[in-house]
Amino acid sequence: MRPQIVLFGDSITQQSFSSGGWGAALTDTYARKADIVLRGYGGYTSRLALFLLQYLFPLGSEKPPAATTVFFGANDAALAGRTSERQHVPVEEYKDNLRRIVHHLKECSSTMLVVLITPPPVDEEGRMQYAKSVYGEKAMEQPERTNEMSGVYASHCVELARELGLPSINLWAKMQETEGWQKKFLSDGLHLTAEGNAVVYREVERVLTETWLPASELPYDFPHHSQIDWKNPEKSFQQQQCSSSI
Repeated sequence: MRPQIVLFGDSITQQSFSSGGWGAALTDTYARKADIVLRGYGGYTSRLALFLLQYLFPLGSEKPPAATTVFFGANDAALAGRTSERQHVPVEEYKDNLRRIVHHLKECSSTMLVVLITPPPVDEEGRMQYAKSVYGEKAMEQPERTNEMSGVYASHCVELARELGLPSINLWAKMQETEGWQKKFLSDGLHLTAEGNAVVYREVERVLTETWLPASELPYDFPHHSQIDWKNPEKSFQQQQCSSSI
């Protein structure tokens, strides 16, 4: 059976299977070699993610995921006292929630590869423009997120990964290496453009390749058509079954 790679996160993960999305690109890369499983929940925070663990990653599962990306923080970093205050999770709680998520995943499978991804940077001007385009005069007068605060959450995410010996992707820092990142990578000041999705894809694919899940080294689940004995195809699948049971 093909291994599973679960993408666990908020709306940036939920949207990753849309056209040009980073999850869709991973599915293409791992086609016939691994199943990319989408578990993205728009608007969710690390606090809400804790309630999902027992349903998405049940303990005692006979087939736990081989790898899971954990991509929360964009909503946790919403500022207290602003329009998205209900989503605000204090940064120390955010870090502890990530720790609890990792511990649960490792309890599911000690060999599971867990990759922590930081929230992306925030284009505050872009958030304001988006709000005005949607709500007009009722739009917020101040951005509900700031790039500075998202950076604080990103640093705590990276710090936790270092403490636990896990790979991490500092998306907040990576995107800001490119001039004009605000409009190039972010569609509304927070969510990703096609170019932003490409950055996430490249970073996730890089981490998977550097660890133990490079797509180039994973076998096909069934024989390539060039390897099938077309006069006796049953034989090819019997051989596949034998090799899979070894």
